[in-house]
Amino acid sequence: MSGDAPADGQRSLFILSPGDRDGLCQAAQAVGWKAIGARRPGDAPQRFLRSEAQVALVDLRGGEAGKLLEPLVPATEAGGGALVVLVDASDEGRVPALLAAGATHFLTMPFTRDRLRGVLASAHRLVERLGGGVRPSQRAQRIRRGDALYWQLGRDGVLRLSEALARHLALDAPAVSPAMLLRRLPRTERHGVLTALKAMARAGRPAALAHGLPDRPGDRLVHHLRIEDGQIAADVEWLSERHERDSASRDYLTGLRSRQAALDWLDRRVGLPTTVLLLSISQFERMNAAYGQVVGDALLGRIARRIERMVDDVAPGSMVARIAGTEFLVGLTGEAATGERATFLARQLIAAIGRPFSAGDHLIRLTARCGIAQARAEDDATLLLRRAGTALADARQGGGEGIRILSAEKQSRQVDPDRLETDLRLALDRGEIGIVFQPQYPVDSQRISGVEALARWNHPHYGPLGAGILFGTAERSDYMLPLSAHILGEALRQAAAWPRALADLRLSINVTAADIAQPRFMTDLLGLVDRSGFPRSRLTVEITESGLIQDVDAAAALLHALRSEGLAVAIDDFGTGYSSLAYLKSLPLDYLKIDSGLAQDIAGSARDRIIVRGVIHMAKSLGLTVVAEGVETEQQLDLLAREGCDYYQGFLRSAGVSSADLLALVLR
Repeated sequence: MSGDAPADGQRSLFILSPGDRDGLCQAAQAVGWKAIGARRPGDAPQRFLRSEAQVALVDLRGGEAGKLLEPLVPATEAGGGALVVLVDASDEGRVPALLAAGATHFLTMPFTRDRLRGVLASAHRLVERLGGGVRPSQRAQRIRRGDALYWQLGRDGVLRLSEALARHLALDAPAVSPAMLLRRLPRTERHGVLTALKAMARAGRPAALAHGLPDRPGDRLVHHLRIEDGQIAADVEWLSERHERDSASRDYLTGLRSRQAALDWLDRRVGLPTTVLLLSISQFERMNAAYGQVVGDALLGRIARRIERMVDDVAPGSMVARIAGTEFLVGLTGEAATGERATFLARQLIAAIGRPFSAGDHLIRLTARCGIAQARAEDDATLLLRRAGTALADARQGGGEGIRILSAEKQSRQVDPDRLETDLRLALDRGEIGIVFQPQYPVDSQRISGVEALARWNHPHYGPLGAGILFGTAERSDYMLPLSAHILGEALRQAAAWPRALADLRLSINVTAADIAQPRFMTDLLGLVDRSGFPRSRLTVEITESGLIQDVDAAAALLHALRSEGLAVAIDDFGTGYSSLAYLKSLPLDYLKIDSGLAQDIAGSARDRIIVRGVIHMAKSLGLTVVAEGVETEQQLDLLAREGCDYYQGFLRSAGVSSADLLALVLR
């Protein structure tokens, strides 16, 4: 059996068969799949959506195809799954009609193990293509099963239980000897359990056993036994209604924490630094009306998986819950609870939900809004949630990126553009425009090789504002040139004063389209660099792609001149503009910086990876060093390194930091 199991772990198959459920389940188990069987078509869509299966098999031998197939088609399509139909060899002529009706694969009887294994593998590959890869899906399933009851007997004779099962059995550790587990059972039931286990080991077929617990009269546990990687394993569930108390902490549809569990978590955080994100999905009612409740339920599950995956990557260990309808709550603690980090996560979540969902021949597009509330000392769970709701209401009414923050000082950070334009003219004199440095790393090392200088506006009313709002305000108020000059001067001043430990770091500074259009730009920039004392040889000037599109010839001449004066030149945010890749051949560059959105796409679908791979290979063929921005996960980094990327920056290693914190990072 171990040779039949998939290399990346056991996958789940949902089987609907009125007449041969058990036989088909055994056949699936024999080729390494975990089977969830059903006989009744009525509740099959709901059972499929609430299972972990992404592939369904429908037995259409001798049955009415419409009655069995139709209910599962929208469920598998909305869930990004695959649907296999099983027919008799004499009915193979029906296959084209079944595929047109929504099936994705077919299997004819009689079939061999190899034939079944091949069809299921093909179906699984389709799921991977629709979902952008299996690794994140498996991680999300593990998160979703955080309260699951299961165990596996290892080859070393050690019984490894889920934490939840160990807790219910009052075991001190999740890894115990089988004898220790038996001692937790009533004496009268131990012999029957041993007999069932031995029979299962001999026969190698799925089986079940049940038993009570000494300290929970009336409650019984049932163990659904199977062979996994050549060893005995089991999924466990309660037979009695009392287990509903244990499952109440989970949302039945998505597997996330329930509203009550979220409130309990927040109550335990009273008085501690905590930030919550309240995320609401827009246009969902119209989508439900257009596609039906089954599709809506499936989409909520897929939204939950995207939220889990993003939170797990950006702020691991955070609390995620579905609290009502289309509203989700994320609870952040520690370093992740800062306003800047919470806002970053909110942007990533909104972007993830904004990516289209596939539902058969349709692409469903959703949008989201997010309210963020930072806890005050006197906030209990209800008050904190209410304040997050106030911020969400602000986000729904306002425009822009759809994010609003209610700070601990009870001030809503709904941004007033007119006020910002007025305040910006005072911000330089007040010292509100600061600089942070985001470290850059070689893809094969954790040793910092350089930094990019980034601007931050520490607004007295709205708090920290990022470069997007800052430069957008400067552009509207015709204040770009004074702002840019201040940022360049401050970045060079701080970098020139760095201690010896930072003497090898390169510094990247950004210049704008307005800067390079000035007749004295190069003369003024070189004078600024030389007066600061920062070495030209360690300085890289980054120019955004959109700033080059207007006049390629003028940009080429400017870059030639800058390089001849000892500076390196990079094209920044590549992948966000509309220019042809061919125009890069006329520009003298040292570095190409891949935009964060493009860099993150490398962990997406096969098409995404092809595009990113093409950009990297094109840059390398032109002799450019490639830097990826916005790298957030180890998976993105691994894929970028494999394709030839040289350096990266992003939240995977560090956000923007002060000069003092940069020194601490380098020394550490």
